[in-house]
Amino acid sequence: MEASYDKNAAVIVLPPVSQLDDTSLQRWLARSELGVEPQPNELLATILGVIGQRCPAEGLGALRMWGQTGDRPTVWLAAADPVYLEPRLDQLCLHALSRSRVAPVELRALVDHLQHTLATDSGFGFARLGSSCYLRSREPLATAALPARSIDQQVPSDFLPQGPQAAAFRNLQGEIEMALHEHEVNQSRVEAGKQPVNSLWLWGGGMAPERTTRALPPLFANDPLLHGYWEASNAVYDLWPGSIGQCLEASTGGFVAVTPPRRVSAEFFVDSLNSLRSALRSKRISRLTLLFRDGRRAHVRRPHALRFWRRRSKLLD
Repeated sequence: MEASYDKNAAVIVLPPVSQLDDTSLQRWLARSELGVEPQPNELLATILGVIGQRCPAEGLGALRMWGQTGDRPTVWLAAADPVYLEPRLDQLCLHALSRSRVAPVELRALVDHLQHTLATDSGFGFARLGSSCYLRSREPLATAALPARSIDQQVPSDFLPQGPQAAAFRNLQGEIEMALHEHEVNQSRVEAGKQPVNSLWLWGGGMAPERTTRALPPLFANDPLLHGYWEASNAVYDLWPGSIGQCLEASTGGFVAVTPPRRVSAEFFVDSLNSLRSALRSKRISRLTLLFRDGRRAHVRRPHALRFWRRRSKLLD
């Protein structure tokens, strides 16, 4: 049975704490319960863990498409993230290529090429939806559990599927890399000093779950995977409104808010934390869980303000 959550608690995803240079807020955070995420994880799984929900073991790619379209996919799907696999001396390094780094016209050409060269009478196909790519298949395939963004700058082999079913994954991955190797889009990108899209990272394969009503706090985010899970749970969600203050105004209790992943101004970061600190002091919020994008985590409660002897933490340096 899934645990209930504190309906007046807030979970906030924020920029890396290393971007914070406000001394007062650093001291405030130093008094909280600070920690570091023990291993890479998908953002959805991290948030659900905080509010006592279990993350689906499969079908995250289908959930992401559900969040993009508003309709539940009825076929087996895997997400397919564009990546650059950089050869190094003794291993590869994975570079996640975000939507801002690959133009839509480039992505369309690459996906169309894969569909034309690999998907003919093969039982699977490639599709592009906005800035996201997908693999659909008549038969389930073993795929990676984590998205490319969660393992950016790491060795991809550490996160590949294992076991007897992994051979089909490796074969398909190799065919994708061969098909993309000398594509004109990648030649143009290299000539322009950009990283080529020399592979797709296949992850989150499975069927979309059935729609089920779950008790979830309101969500403010632009992440389609989060939207998909909240939609599948008959829960309330909306786009990121622009500020933490607007999230507080739009909700009557606790909420989940995900600030945009792009680098933000120092003023935005300070305003966000000051709004949350004020909400906690005024008892508008009972407690806070702050998830920083560099893997730091802070659990903040009102009694922590009395820990006046805590003025610094190595985790904030």
